[in-house]
Amino acid sequence: MNYIQQGFKGNNEWYHWIFTIILVFIGWQVLGAIPLTIVAYLHSANLEEFAAAGADNFMSLGINKNVFLFLMLFMFAFGLVFLIIGVKYIHKRTVASLVTSRKKIDWKRFWFSFLIWGTLVLVFTILGVLLAPEDYTFNFNAKPFFILVAISIVFIPLQTSFEELLFRGYFMQGLGILSKNKWVPLLITSVCFGLLHGANPEVQKLGSITMVFYIGTGFFYGIATLMDEGTELALGLHAVNNMLAAFLVTTDWMVFQTDALFIDTSEPSVTWEMFVPVFVLYPLILWVFSKKYGWNNWKDKLLGKVEKPLTLKENNIFLNEIGAE
Repeated sequence: MNYIQQGFKGNNEWYHWIFTIILVFIGWQVLGAIPLTIVAYLHSANLEEFAAAGADNFMSLGINKNVFLFLMLFMFAFGLVFLIIGVKYIHKRTVASLVTSRKKIDWKRFWFSFLIWGTLVLVFTILGVLLAPEDYTFNFNAKPFFILVAISIVFIPLQTSFEELLFRGYFMQGLGILSKNKWVPLLITSVCFGLLHGANPEVQKLGSITMVFYIGTGFFYGIATLMDEGTELALGLHAVNNMLAAFLVTTDWMVFQTDALFIDTSEPSVTWEMFVPVFVLYPLILWVFSKKYGWNNWKDKLLGKVEKPLTLKENNIFLNEIGAE
């Protein structure tokens, strides 16, 4: 049974999917947002300022950066909890079936992708600072920095796991069952993943061209998931990417405004750095994965049909019919 077919397990009528999506939305965007809303209100002089600050997710209210990051990540952690609840108690299937087609989650795959992408991010960040030191300000301040690192290590993997298990997991499986093929869920989840980041400040600052990066990243994670029959690789890639983005380099206009090691003071612009990952590094990493894990039959795994697996009873009947012939 391949990865998308895991969605056939347990309860999979249309209303089970709808109920779970509603549950996740309530946990993520309603209940999970309560702490941030309360803190934002306490930092507002009046209701008018509170309402106006809501347009930029309350980033203009002067909330402590680490507190703000924690409250934002708390929303995603809440969403992850409610997604797990929906899978276990509405669909009545295992969480592992949302993560992988393997009998158990392969953490070696997670750590391999985590380390290989983390190494590349570190190398390119160091090169960027060395080649253009005038664009960076060293910003190390021990107490807030180490608090930031602790928050990043604990909570960012929860945020990225929620996004991966929602898009490359739940939606990928659901859309695959609905469309009866693999290319539709790959396309839709990748584009929607990119559009989810459309409200990020950097998109507003640099323009819609930045969506090439976000949608391209969605395809990268989606291809890795379908080819590897599980989300372990995508989980590792996404986790280390966001963790390092949080505490290595920050700016005053990107979504992650943190007490990072360096502040990028250069004028915001669309440069080659935005396109190299999508058109060079992502294909390279997929090639490395394909060699390490013996990927083959790309056409079927990315574009093939999704069929409902036979039940044990149906399989026995089928085998008996073959034997009779």
